[in-house]
Amino acid sequence: MKTKIIFSIVFFMSLHISAQNYNWVRHDSLVKAGINQIYGIEFDKAEKTFDVVTKEYSTHPSGKFFKAMITWWRILLDIDNESLDEKFFNQLDELIDMCDGILDKNDKNVDAMFFKGGALGFRGQLHAIRESWFKAALDGKEGLNLVFKSYELNPKNVDVQLGFGIYHYYADVIPARYPAVQPFMVFFPKGDRAKGLKELENVAWNGRYTRIESRNFLMKLNFQFEEKMDETRKWAKILLNDFPNNPFFQKYYGLTFVKENNYTEAVKTFHDIYNKAKRGMPGYNKRFEREATYYIGMDFKLKEKVDSSAFYFEKSERLSRELDKEKESGFLINTVFYLGMLYDQMGKRNKAIAYYKETLQLKDRNDSHKYAEQYLKTPYKK
Repeated sequence: MKTKIIFSIVFFMSLHISAQNYNWVRHDSLVKAGINQIYGIEFDKAEKTFDVVTKEYSTHPSGKFFKAMITWWRILLDIDNESLDEKFFNQLDELIDMCDGILDKNDKNVDAMFFKGGALGFRGQLHAIRESWFKAALDGKEGLNLVFKSYELNPKNVDVQLGFGIYHYYADVIPARYPAVQPFMVFFPKGDRAKGLKELENVAWNGRYTRIESRNFLMKLNFQFEEKMDETRKWAKILLNDFPNNPFFQKYYGLTFVKENNYTEAVKTFHDIYNKAKRGMPGYNKRFEREATYYIGMDFKLKEKVDSSAFYFEKSERLSRELDKEKESGFLINTVFYLGMLYDQMGKRNKAIAYYKETLQLKDRNDSHKYAEQYLKTPYKK
């Protein structure tokens, strides 16, 4: 998380009208519709929309760029699953080659700079997520240079400020909070938190194609770094008003209440996520179902509804055992420990002991080992 974020300079780029004999009104309409379909988790529809863009505007990089973004969102919704990584990298490589071909003929082509910068930004972000730091740094630096160059050629472009905003904010905040990141910063210009926020908000209200992504970043950074739950909720509400079936946006909205220990309000969102997952709605996969059952179980635990709490924690436990293939998640560690406490409350001492013993085999989290050892000796009582 620490070093990853500095390279998550996601460069969504606007589309510059070129002199080619295209129907640009139709192009604009198609791209906007496709972008909305991506954020609405209507990936099949988005694929068809950008297939049309790619066919009708075959020499323009927009179609290839946004088809790669469909793959990116599939990855985001199941981030530990690397099965789509190769496809994503191949899509971006193809896009970069296309942009290079355009720039070879005209080194001031703004479209090609925009979309190559965007491709490098996304490729760098996935490299960082997969902890390929050197590759991430190279992509981030080259992508940032393209953003600045494209802005020099077209300073009236509001959308390009998304790249600036993300960079300026994270380049200031991350090194100050995580000193381990500082060595990477010798490759990059100085950051400016306040300036980054201002740029992102400008794009969030005035951007043409990057408005949604800017709102997405404002939602995330207010949650993760600013720790302003009201601001996070503001942006999450705006996003959910347009995309009510995006589990990523819903999760952040619900988590603002978790941060405030307001589980009564949080579970309204997580019950909805759980129900959508059970109905098999697109994007509502087992990871979102696991998280939803965990917070629902926590709400019942806090309300001392032991049976109901155990019911949902058991669901979360099963999903965690299925999802945690390489290392145990915090969800599994907490769930196993809480189930021991709940079974003690229900008078099922043997089950409680089994869960306490397993807790000691898992990574220690928030003194879970200390309390498990304590409850092995003396049963937990509320």
